[in-house]
Amino acid sequence: MINKVVVLGAGTAGLMTALALQRKIPQLQIQVIRSPDIGVIGVGESTTPQFVQFLFEYLGIKRKLFYEMAKPTWKVGIHFIWGPREKFEFTFDFQFDAQFQGLSRPNGFYCEDDCDNLTINAALMSHAKAFAAQPNGGGPMIDGSVAFHLFNPDVVKTFEKVAVDRGITFVDAKVSGAILGEQGVKAIVLEDGRQVEADFFVDASGFRSELLGKALQTPFVSYDKTLLTDRAIVGAWDRTDDFIYPYTVAETMDAGWCWLIDHEHAINRGYVYSSRFISDEQAREEFQRKNPKIKIWDHVIKFRSGRYRQSWVGNVFAIGNACGFVEPLEATALMVASSQIQTMVTMLIDSQLDPKPRMKALYNTFFAELWDNIRDFLAIHYRFNTRLQNDFWTTCCNEVDVSPIQPLIEFYQENGPSRLARHLLNSSTTAKTQFGIEGFLTVLIGQKVPYRAQPVTSESEQAILRRHCEENRARANAGLTVAEALKYVKHPQWTWFGDNV
Repeated sequence: MINKVVVLGAGTAGLMTALALQRKIPQLQIQVIRSPDIGVIGVGESTTPQFVQFLFEYLGIKRKLFYEMAKPTWKVGIHFIWGPREKFEFTFDFQFDAQFQGLSRPNGFYCEDDCDNLTINAALMSHAKAFAAQPNGGGPMIDGSVAFHLFNPDVVKTFEKVAVDRGITFVDAKVSGAILGEQGVKAIVLEDGRQVEADFFVDASGFRSELLGKALQTPFVSYDKTLLTDRAIVGAWDRTDDFIYPYTVAETMDAGWCWLIDHEHAINRGYVYSSRFISDEQAREEFQRKNPKIKIWDHVIKFRSGRYRQSWVGNVFAIGNACGFVEPLEATALMVASSQIQTMVTMLIDSQLDPKPRMKALYNTFFAELWDNIRDFLAIHYRFNTRLQNDFWTTCCNEVDVSPIQPLIEFYQENGPSRLARHLLNSSTTAKTQFGIEGFLTVLIGQKVPYRAQPVTSESEQAILRRHCEENRARANAGLTVAEALKYVKHPQWTWFGDNV
């Protein structure tokens, strides 16, 4: 039976796991090993609403504390400068997996030319507003369809405070290795010779994967046939009179794409690219040319997209970059981690802290499907982006592997944006993400992937759609910007619904 848990790594993934275990299984003794020599990657991070729900409802972190310490701004969706349209909006509400009353077919069939303002979130993004106003004019209407823009070091400091307040202990030390035993790992060896034993180890050591990868030699499954990018350069500039946008920007670049994440006092930008098609120097030149105000980090971030064959091996559970990584398009890292953590905690509770081999095997099936589905979802962003015609993008359009979702693609190309395409997805794991068929339809429609079914041209039905869009446009136009909403939530008399629950 598991009594003591050691978490190796004190980044966001490790601290999220420690907090979840402490809150849901309070009898556990939890210790976090934190290396003073390994800093937190100081980049902006984009999230999904699933992470926000995990943060406040599952971990029980008070909103007031999180807003004061982590200083998030809001993200209504992703603004894609992608494909043949001038742009399209990926929202966290249902644009296309929906059908307005009075229409004979789902909404996507009416969006051949224009798909702006289809929902309130799409309209908010089009008008650069974060929230609709409350009916009484009392401030922003903050609901569950919004995510965060975060600055990693601030989030880690917030999690550390909550962890200490809840009795989780920290050991500041550098790890030199691990001792294996019958159950997997017997002890973690520290650089000063100390050995830290536990019944259950959480490997949150990042790309080093000290326990799952190095000690246990778990095989790695590469996604290089699907995701060609393998490097990133990152930079930022201080906000002066720049407008704070309520969304992440994903912009097509010569050999990849560029993100833009708005914080209250800074703008964070990153170029994710493929070293097969552009050198580091060429990428830096393009990045600087298109962002003249930016201060670029000196070093290049190198990564590989993929996952380990298993994430739970013996008494080792890996989370975050220690078990897998996909490039940051669609901001999946914290979303995936929250799903993995909740599933693992449920299994520990159901097994009464004595998980058997079949329980771990079930988790590993879930883990593999979760990551592979994210890979396949990202694949269609590359396979159908025809915005630029050059070596990188032509290769993507011709060679990116979409074979696992080929039936879904062929169904779409034949039948158009039918909601019935959901039956071609692995519903057991897509339900654990923010995407589902809505995400696939948004990206396919947004990139104007052609289909043989005829779009709807009925004037009466188009009028119904226009009325919905006009209503959303009016509500969004009366909404609040990020800056205006921040003034409300920073006011001493502002109270967060749910903090007293």
